[in-house]
Amino acid sequence: MDEMTKNNRVTIAGRIATVSEYSHEVFGEKFYKMNVEVERTSGSTDVIPVIVSERFGILGPLGKFVQISGQYRSHNVHTEDGNRLELNVFASEIEIPERYIDKNKIELDGFICKPPTYRKTPLGREIADLMLAVNRQYGKSDYIPCILWGRNARFVSGLDVGSRLKIEGRIQSREYTKQISETESEIRVAYEVSAFAAVMKEGV
Repeated sequence: MDEMTKNNRVTIAGRIATVSEYSHEVFGEKFYKMNVEVERTSGSTDVIPVIVSERFGILGPLGKFVQISGQYRSHNVHTEDGNRLELNVFASEIEIPERYIDKNKIELDGFICKPPTYRKTPLGREIADLMLAVNRQYGKSDYIPCILWGRNARFVSGLDVGSRLKIEGRIQSREYTKQISETESEIRVAYEVSAFAAVMKEGV
C-alpha cells in the first residue's frame, strides 16, 4: 500500500439504497454511482454516495448488504449557483458480508487548508469545522470538510493553516434548506467527516 493510499482510508457497510447510474469514464473504464445507507447507533441513517468501477459488475438488488473499502474523494462541480464540492467514496474493494453489519470508519492524514471555525451550541457544546486537504496520486488533493466536538474542537481551533493533522471518524450526511430566492427554497444534503480523534503530525 503506497503512502497516498494510507493518507485516506475508508470502510463502510450497509444497504444499497439506489440503482447504479453512469457517472463518468476514464481511459475507457466506466464508473457508476450509487448510494449506500449506513445506520448509526442512534438509529438514524447516513446516505453515502459511492463510485464503483464497471469491473465490479452490477451491484444489487436494492437492500443488499455490502461492505466497501476505498478512499473519500472530492470533486468540484460547476452549477448555476457556482462551484459545489461533491464527495464520494471511491471503491477499491467490495465484499458481501455473511451477516448484516453497520460499519462506517474513515482515517485521513492531511493539512488544514482554511482557518478552523470554532463555536458553541446554545447548550454550550463545543464544535469546530475545518477543511482538510489530503494528498492523492499524480499531484492531486481531496478537500474533506470535517467537524469535531468537545476537546478535539478546542484543540484544532488553535491550529494554523498548513498544520498536518490525522483524523479518525465517520462519514455523515445531513439535510439542510438552501434558500434559492425570496419565495423558493430546496432541501439539499451535505456530507462531512464527524471526527472522534484528531492528532497533530510532524512533517510534510
